[in-house]
Amino acid sequence: MTKPRPIIIKKKIGHGGHHGGAWKVAYADFVTAMMALFIVLWLLNTSKQIQEAVGGYFKDPTGTAKKVGSDMTGVGENFVVSKDNMEQLKEQLQKAIKEVPKFDKLKNHIDMTVTNEGLRIELTESASGTFFDSGSAKISADGADFLKALAEELGKLPNKLAFEGHTDSKSYAEGSNYTNWELSADRANAARRLMQEQGVRLDQVTQVRGFADQRLRKPADPLDPANRRISLIVQYMQKAPEVPVPKEGEQPAAPAANPENKPTTERAKPAEPKAEKH
Repeated sequence: MTKPRPIIIKKKIGHGGHHGGAWKVAYADFVTAMMALFIVLWLLNTSKQIQEAVGGYFKDPTGTAKKVGSDMTGVGENFVVSKDNMEQLKEQLQKAIKEVPKFDKLKNHIDMTVTNEGLRIELTESASGTFFDSGSAKISADGADFLKALAEELGKLPNKLAFEGHTDSKSYAEGSNYTNWELSADRANAARRLMQEQGVRLDQVTQVRGFADQRLRKPADPLDPANRRISLIVQYMQKAPEVPVPKEGEQPAAPAANPENKPTTERAKPAEPKAEKH
């Protein structure tokens, strides 16, 4: 009698250990962690303005809360200064000028004010001279350091700049051909020249004005040294007028009846005679 053959069951042992997909998940987590580390290290080496901008983005991604992390990222980011963010420019400049050598000596002679014209930066003199040598249009060493730092920041803006010079009411010696008018204008022009050498663009300056003692800072004391000053105005950007786009089938808007600076060929109609009163 033939013996039955034994039934042999073969089991396949899977080798899923290192051939599975678990390692891919671990590797992806590792790469993500390394990327996060590099981003943190990069942020630690950036300026405070960029750090605030990045942090502001995560707090308010739409940029509608305080406009931090959106289009307002610091002086160095070439943003447009308007009436809405001029205060922010003031704060950024105040932070930047603190890095100027001997800032503690100058800080009581620097005044920044937001006006209807723009941000007015006034540099006032002391009795012995602060930004300029006394009675001269020569810029002092401390004044040059400050104006250079200011030029580097303002040169990044698209806004126009205006320079003003002012003096006190103390007159030069009788018979002198040099007066407070020349001094005020020369100081404003000297500041303009230095700042254009250090970053302010040639097409950025719109005016250089000398007012002598006609606009005293302290009218009650016309001889006060604080009346001797230069003023730098960061002007608001002028928005171009919006031209309405005609809809399909509509005629474009007609031009003004008599545009400015364009002569008209239409003759004026003679006035009708008025009836005389009896």
